[in-house]
Amino acid sequence: MKQILFAGVIGLFLTLVGTPLLIKLLARKGYGQYIRDDGPREHASKRGTPTMGGIAFILATVAAYFLAKGITSYLDPDIDAGPTFSGLLVLGLMVGMGLVGFLDDYIKIVKRRSLGLRAKAKMAGQLIVGIGFAVLSLQFADNRGNTPASTKLSFITDFGWTIGPVLFVIWALFMILAMSNGVNLTDGLDGLATGASVLVFGAYTFIGVWQFQESCANALTLTNPGACYEVRDPLDLAVVASALMGSCLGFLWWNTSPAKIFMGDTGSLALGGVLAGLAICSRTELLMAILGGLFVLITMSVVIQVGSFRLTGKRVFRMAPLQHHFELKGWSEVLVVVRFWIIQGICVIVGLGLFYAGWAADK
Repeated sequence: MKQILFAGVIGLFLTLVGTPLLIKLLARKGYGQYIRDDGPREHASKRGTPTMGGIAFILATVAAYFLAKGITSYLDPDIDAGPTFSGLLVLGLMVGMGLVGFLDDYIKIVKRRSLGLRAKAKMAGQLIVGIGFAVLSLQFADNRGNTPASTKLSFITDFGWTIGPVLFVIWALFMILAMSNGVNLTDGLDGLATGASVLVFGAYTFIGVWQFQESCANALTLTNPGACYEVRDPLDLAVVASALMGSCLGFLWWNTSPAKIFMGDTGSLALGGVLAGLAICSRTELLMAILGGLFVLITMSVVIQVGSFRLTGKRVFRMAPLQHHFELKGWSEVLVVVRFWIIQGICVIVGLGLFYAGWAADK
């Protein structure tokens, strides 16, 4: 449990201190945000704000994870605090997706090409990273035969029949791409995606700890042996989630309105990828649709807008994604962000309630 605390505190400290240094570096190089001309007029003032800020919390999360393990091992040599395959795979997915986003941001800003990576190149990068994660997550079985991921679908635990490795890879890719694009679409207002992500990472910290305490590997000491969890490395997933929560919280200090830095595609693709990775490795794949409800809601607003316009020639919202619709209705940016955080908080509460109810129902 010490690792979880250390990871969160270290991640928080690193982004609080490191993000201003990154802001100065990016500003000196002139790596500023491109702002769409068709967006809300209030956003014009954001043009030139340093972007690619996802670098800060990606590096802070990786550093916090390994430092937490090193400190724990030093303080208590009897504890097995080494990295696990599940933790490394989820972090690898975050870094890989962040790299794809970084290339996109770099081309937009440095090469002055507003669309960044070509659509096919961006998709290819995401597919390579996603397939690599999906394939490797079915390897590295522990002494109970559990691999980081399962070929069964899951809600609060695995259920149903095995879908096989090929369908699993397709399913994992869908989750990774859906969550990455969901966070990317949400990242349109200062602090919105960052704050919403902090809430979900907090939920996964709790889920990891609970799954560890009620792991089937500890069947003799369980309070409820009939509702145990077959998850390979739940406690280490909690360490990763805590490091992410702390790192994003520190980044939010600088990203909140008025933002001194934006996460860019570097950050949004990384956050979406790591959220999908946590869901897959903790066997809560379908629960992610509830825990990350705000990202789903905003993604669906784009789907509805595009679908309606193509079918009828009419728009449902004044502008999509959904947050810009409310801006154009006269809501201030801060008002939209805070109310959307409240919606995300409700989604997390409902998701955790369902998670606990599933455990209690098997008593």
